[in-house]
Amino acid sequence: MSKTKKIAVLSDIHGNYIALKRCVDYALDKGINTFVFLGDYVGDLAFPQKTMTMLYELAERYECYFIKGNKEGYWLHYRKNGEQGWKNMDSTTGTLLYTYQNLNSKDLDFFSAQNHVQAIEFEGFPALTACHGSPEKANGALLVNDAKSLEIIEKDASEYILCGHTHIQQKFAHSRKAVLNPGSVGMPLESDGKAQFMILYGENGAWQEEFISLQYDSLKIIADLKETELDKAAPFWYKVTVNSLHTGRKSQSHGNVLGRAMELCKQKHGRCVWPDIPEECWEQAYREMIKG
Repeated sequence: MSKTKKIAVLSDIHGNYIALKRCVDYALDKGINTFVFLGDYVGDLAFPQKTMTMLYELAERYECYFIKGNKEGYWLHYRKNGEQGWKNMDSTTGTLLYTYQNLNSKDLDFFSAQNHVQAIEFEGFPALTACHGSPEKANGALLVNDAKSLEIIEKDASEYILCGHTHIQQKFAHSRKAVLNPGSVGMPLESDGKAQFMILYGENGAWQEEFISLQYDSLKIIADLKETELDKAAPFWYKVTVNSLHTGRKSQSHGNVLGRAMELCKQKHGRCVWPDIPEECWEQAYREMIKG
């Protein structure tokens, strides 16, 4: 009798505990009891402890694997460097500061114990490489037709590479290897606002993926932002977040709006060093890219 295995692969929760519960409940209803989390657990959204509590409870009850994302690196770096440089009422770092202040030592130690890449093996099936951005670094990305990405894929020992970070569901093959991105649970792009993850079905010594997209109560997540006054802590980051939760357009993502704000900062002031980006630059970038 051939072995079978079912795995839920989730990435980029970003503190969206409602979307996380929706995805986990769906997986549990499918009889799944193995979870692979690819990092970026909190950040951007309210009540990070609700997400962390869910993760701890899942780890106690089920077989779970956790990978460190670039966000986890932010919290650990901030602690290591004396908790300096982030500000309230600041679109660049206001949500970072809020999230950090709502984490505890257990959370930070949990992140510290994680690796940015891990080989995961289940008897009878091809090995999986789990990472956040790429096997080389958490804030990297594996992209189709990108020379550096293809080089990284060729060097990896596994037939299947699981990665997140881009917030977009994707599958592509190179050098007889499959790269699988489950998309984002909490801040998905190009998904019509639906929470996303992936199920891997192992059967007859091979893996077959199923990409999942689910409706959830995004209005409650937006209400949480107002309740915790994140609209004041990070005014334009909040506006971009609300827009992203509604539309999920890649062109209007946090990264793209931030990039434009930094361009404007450099134009106005001759240089721009993160995180010192004036609110006027954020406002102009927001109006150009979203409101305009």
